[in-house]
Amino acid sequence: MMKRLFVSLGALALASCATMPMAQGPATQMSQPKFPDAADSREVLFWNDETRSARFRAMEDYFAGIEVAHADEVRELPKGEPLGAATRSKVDGYLEAMNAAGIMVLQDGKVRYEAYRLGFGPEGRWTSFSVAKSFTSTLLGAAVKDGAIASLDDPVTKYVPALSGTAYDGVTVKQVATMTSGVAWNEDYTDPDSDVAKFLNIAPVPGESQVVTYARTLKRESPAGEKWVYKTLETGLLGLLVENATGEKLAEYAKHKIVDPAGFAGDMFWMTDLSGGNIGGCCVSLSLSDYARMGQFVLEGGQPSVPQGWFDEAGSAQVEFGGGYGYGYQWWTFPGGNYGAQGIFGQYITIVPDRNLVVAVVSNYPTATGEGLTKARRELWQTLIDATKD
Repeated sequence: MMKRLFVSLGALALASCATMPMAQGPATQMSQPKFPDAADSREVLFWNDETRSARFRAMEDYFAGIEVAHADEVRELPKGEPLGAATRSKVDGYLEAMNAAGIMVLQDGKVRYEAYRLGFGPEGRWTSFSVAKSFTSTLLGAAVKDGAIASLDDPVTKYVPALSGTAYDGVTVKQVATMTSGVAWNEDYTDPDSDVAKFLNIAPVPGESQVVTYARTLKRESPAGEKWVYKTLETGLLGLLVENATGEKLAEYAKHKIVDPAGFAGDMFWMTDLSGGNIGGCCVSLSLSDYARMGQFVLEGGQPSVPQGWFDEAGSAQVEFGGGYGYGYQWWTFPGGNYGAQGIFGQYITIVPDRNLVVAVVSNYPTATGEGLTKARRELWQTLIDATKD
């Protein structure tokens, strides 16, 4: 297991307008933006509060993507025993401090608390930012179960031959999944010249995925497997790998591997890049209840989509940061065996197996990340864990 550490904040892949056609099944359709000139992928990190609040719930109006129909059989989320008044008050205080738009708390698959703010409501969708990374990871597991990916120890070039001759030569699928490729990368959300701010604006080479085009510009800084650096591009590569292996767009594959078995009640929107592929590292949009359904699906093992025990591995620390924190296969890991999906500006699905607990939160943080916001989030989780003890 990887022990050395290089910590980088966050979670994001920016979105771009895709124009390439794609094959469409009856449950998917290409979505073109209503206001394509009103948003630029380079500007998402620097939108003001009002713009974020409006656009986070309508990203499909500004960016191209793929719409996926809700499940034919919706998973019901019955009401459970409400949290106590004192706990609800504390939770509401954290939500205000975090500028959260909504929270849903499930225990034993039942709703113990649900609240909405910032004009958001149960029927709306909110963007996920890097919560999408954990969706892509789950589709990786599905591709392994389907036999489309033989082994996580395979070289990524087996599934993405266009990476041959780049810094990703000799890197395994598992090393990309754990972000330990050794390839240099800058994920500074405050720097408009960082890799994360630029990679989805590069003009793709004709016939080539945009993420591969950008990967060609990168260099290696350490041997594969020895250093962890958070890189949104690598989830893009992981998504491309799954698309190549399965022959389906991520959104299409997600329809029958996540949306249907998890019983999503609403339609899903997943952004596409300039070369027409779904952005593996960002920008699924769902209702709050469907983020919670995703968490419940994962908590219960993700069957029948992924191998038995997949989340025991994917949701455990393949890279250790210290203090019980770490990183798995595109899942963040926390003390006590807990793990979750995280996106900048405050999007979360947190899974607490010992309590059979799922917490889904969507937010409009005043900044992409921040120590005070992280502290409030952790206090929120602890409050809910304490309140749901047997």
